[in-house]
Parts: sequence; C-alpha cells; structure tokens
Amino acid sequence: QVQLVESGGGSVQAGGSLRLSCAASGYTSRSNLMGWCIGWFRQAPGKEREGVAVIYRNNGPTYYADSVKGRFTISQDNAKNTVYLQMNSLKPEDTAMYYCAAGFRTTYGLGTGPDFQHWGQGTQVSVSS
Repeated sequence: QVQLVESGGGSVQAGGSLRLSCAASGYTSRSNLMGWCIGWFRQAPGKEREGVAVIYRNNGPTYYADSVKGRFTISQDNAKNTVYLQMNSLKPEDTAMYYCAAGFRTTYGLGTGPDFQHWGQGTQVSVSS
C-alpha cells in the first residue's frame, strides 16, 4: 500500500511563493512501471477537483494545467521519495486544498482523479489579494 503525506501549505499574499511536499512510502506492483506517476490536485470550496501537475517516475515527463503553466513546477527527489510543487506568482484563485495522489496510467498526460488510486489528506493553500 502507498501512503502519501503532504506538507508546506499556508497563507501568502498574491505574488508570493510556496513549496508543497509530498512524502511517499509503501509500494505496489505498479510502482516500478513507466506509467507510475504522482500528481497534485486541488479543490476550492464549491468547485470541482482540478488536476494541477503530474510527474512520471524517475523524473519522467511532467504535465501542467493551463492555469498554472509558467508559475508552478513539479519535481521529485527519488532519494527522499518526495515530490515537490513549487508555486510562484500565486494568485487568489490558487486558493484551495491541495492533494497529492499516486497512480498508474497507460498513457502520458495530466490525467484525472480516477487515474490515481492513492491520495494524501491534503494541505491548505490560501492566497490573499
């Protein structure tokens, strides 16, 4: 079983930066396959869950939602089994609960929620204007 623990959320003013961390532990039969990936999702009150960024194993391809391209960067430290989401130039509309998720996909891409079988508890990001 895979466990994911997020950290790094907080409150910042617009234009500020935060770095989220997702510490992964555990193993599944698909963890070593090329389609294994870890992604960040977010959900604001009253809105649907949105995929933000995803990275495939061993620093493979990365994908981003259009709304965060050029501002957010996803990366991973294999030695620490940790995936990071560096968020710069934050906007009030980035305010949401951010979740880390892991799963296996048969094709590269950002993916959607059902593609990910393992989820963390979430970390809150609040951006004030």
